[in-house]
Amino acid sequence: MSRVSLFAAVGALALLSSTACAADGGDTETKDLSEVVVTAAPYVVSLDSTTTSVNVVKREALDLAPSAGLGDVLANLPGVRSSFFGPGASRPVIRGLSGPRVQVLTNGIGMIDASGLSPDHQVASDPQEAERIEVLRGPSALAYGGSAIGGIVNIIDERIPSTYRDGAHGRAQAAYSTVDQGRQGSAALTAGLGGGWSLTADALRRETDDYHVPVDPLSRRLADSLGLPAPSRDGQDVPNTYSSLKAFGLGGSYVGDGGWGGLAIKRTESDYGSAAEEDVHIELKQTRLDARGSLDIDLGPFDKVRFSAGYADYKHTEFEGPDPGTTFLSKGEEGRVELVQREIGGWQGALGFQGLHRTFDAIGDEALIPATKIDEFGVFTLQRLDKDAWGLEGGLRLDGKSVKNVRADRDFTNVSASVGAFVRPADGWFLGLSLSRTSRGLTEEELSSLGAHPATGAYEVGDPTLSKEVSYSADASVHYGKDPWTIDLHGFYVDYDNFIDLIPTGAVDADSGFPEFAFVESGAKFYGFESEVAFKVWQDGERTFRLEGAADYVHGSTDFGPAARIPPWSVTGRAAYAAARWTATVEVHKVGGQDRTANFELPTDGYTMLNASLVVRPVASQPDLKVFLDGHNLTNVEAREHASFLKDVAPLPGRSFRLGVGYRF
Repeated sequence: MSRVSLFAAVGALALLSSTACAADGGDTETKDLSEVVVTAAPYVVSLDSTTTSVNVVKREALDLAPSAGLGDVLANLPGVRSSFFGPGASRPVIRGLSGPRVQVLTNGIGMIDASGLSPDHQVASDPQEAERIEVLRGPSALAYGGSAIGGIVNIIDERIPSTYRDGAHGRAQAAYSTVDQGRQGSAALTAGLGGGWSLTADALRRETDDYHVPVDPLSRRLADSLGLPAPSRDGQDVPNTYSSLKAFGLGGSYVGDGGWGGLAIKRTESDYGSAAEEDVHIELKQTRLDARGSLDIDLGPFDKVRFSAGYADYKHTEFEGPDPGTTFLSKGEEGRVELVQREIGGWQGALGFQGLHRTFDAIGDEALIPATKIDEFGVFTLQRLDKDAWGLEGGLRLDGKSVKNVRADRDFTNVSASVGAFVRPADGWFLGLSLSRTSRGLTEEELSSLGAHPATGAYEVGDPTLSKEVSYSADASVHYGKDPWTIDLHGFYVDYDNFIDLIPTGAVDADSGFPEFAFVESGAKFYGFESEVAFKVWQDGERTFRLEGAADYVHGSTDFGPAARIPPWSVTGRAAYAAARWTATVEVHKVGGQDRTANFELPTDGYTMLNASLVVRPVASQPDLKVFLDGHNLTNVEAREHASFLKDVAPLPGRSFRLGVGYRF
């Protein structure tokens, strides 16, 4: 039975059910609460002073990350999962939300790709291009617009240097993984030319074959539901899950006494198989231009202006065998300007402007969305008063969004606001509470989809009359950082008006055989928590031994019942030993089963995964040269990502070893 037929069968089961009822990478270092969060605001905010949940994944952790897409690399962070559509395509799922509710940025500017429209669409930027990745959970729409109603992932590179350093410096990395015969190499070089001028160059290449799993890719639950024989328990490769990626960029900047600025260009080319359809592969190409900078000014209360702009030309073609099927085109530009206030008595603030123009088109048999023009403009202010023992923060944003095509002609006006307060009751402690109201204008997919979508196994129907999505949320945070403890706790509650949900209508499309799903409005509530704890057991000079733990949970419900693809709880325990020449880590990651499902989902079994890593610096005089060995899923368990559309036909990879070398100079 083909995967398309399996999807149709799953859809048919969902239809009967509804009628009857009427993704290991991540940061393996101790969380550094003094780390400054670039994405949080135009002014300085550190991790130990944020009133929402934030993680920073640095280059050292990215070196050990799997050869995979963005969602898979971040999937073990608390509160984060992957939309896992095979190694070729994955986006982060944050607190049970994904797609248009999670904004993926590169250096603070949107991707201008098509990755948010479908789970089989790859993000047009790879984690291995980054120097750091910042993950902000919860509403961040005040600085970045309504698409950040669920969270932000910001991929930060050094293609445009903001500081100057003489001479040549950079990094190189190469790795091989066994589960998919994966080969990966990346390098970045910055040359200081004198007089504040720098040039940069970087390149990335990754090749993987079909990956191996410990059991038949078809799940036991799906086989039982379809009346098929019990799947084999023997290991197999998941067909058509190969990937091939290459990216290269050039950049440069000038850094002077009064500020800095620069330009960069990047080309991304990718070819990967669709795990949902054995004869389909996808070719992606994007050319991107970026400009960024900062200037010191003296303009009333403002002493600095920061600016960034990006232009991208994106093409994504889905081939059916050798023949092109559907082509997706996205072209546009986005820019933002931030006027930063001079700090006065602990008061910081900024005034910002953001604009986007994008055109989107889909051509071919699976063109669900007609040619569309999207325009957005926003103005916002963020303010923070920090008096050491206590503080206040708040913000306000007004933005407009226009979506125009032959099926929808809509304009949205959105008002978002937040207010927060925090106290530091004792040394090392930070307690914060943030309340927000966030508004999101809808996407071209939600308003105007009409057609069969093999990636999701549904005939999707948009509604051009849908109202904008509004959420009211509360985030509570506790930070504690004082040897030997580091503690980071976050709880959240979100109440949605007009949550846009995709539910079965009871009809079946005659041509595709897919059940019909429609975008509808619903009330919704989400709540949960994330926690991270680290304890330094002992330290002797450069040698340390520490224990770390993390846990998360999210509960989502709508007027139609449980929200779709809500990840189950997870708990992680880790022991890490570090010395001058080597570091060793052992990790146990337990994910619960999920039987609280929407009426078109099957339950998912839980699993416990064992991971380990060893990093060796073999040359004492070259501490920046490291050799690493990473073992993932060492007990070779069957693991299925509940947040994935493919969980019942494509499990997570089986046992894998990854050997690599990295060097900084």
